[in-house]
Amino acid sequence: MRKIIIASMAAAAFSLAACSEKTQDAASETADSMGDDAAAAGDAMAEGAADAADATAAAAGEAADATADAAKDAGNAVEGTVNAAGEAADKAGDKIAEETKKAEANDKQ
Repeated sequence: MRKIIIASMAAAAFSLAACSEKTQDAASETADSMGDDAAAAGDAMAEGAADAADATAAAAGEAADATADAAKDAGNAVEGTVNAAGEAADKAGDKIAEETKKAEANDKQ
């Protein structure tokens, strides 16, 4: 009977060892899968960040172009205003000169 108990214990030990090996294999596969999933998530995040950076750079470039265009338009408007003011001053000067001549002519009479 003692031999039967020892044989049964040996069989149980081998069964537990085999079960433990299967568990270790499954745990290893799970860890590998988790590592692959984490790497894929990291790649997706990096790609998303790169896309966001590209979009931000493009938007900044467009904003800079729009600002440059607006500044050019403002410069043109200022130039037009200055030119109009200069023309008005010239006309006013001409009118003053004309009226001065008339006044001088009236004074001589």
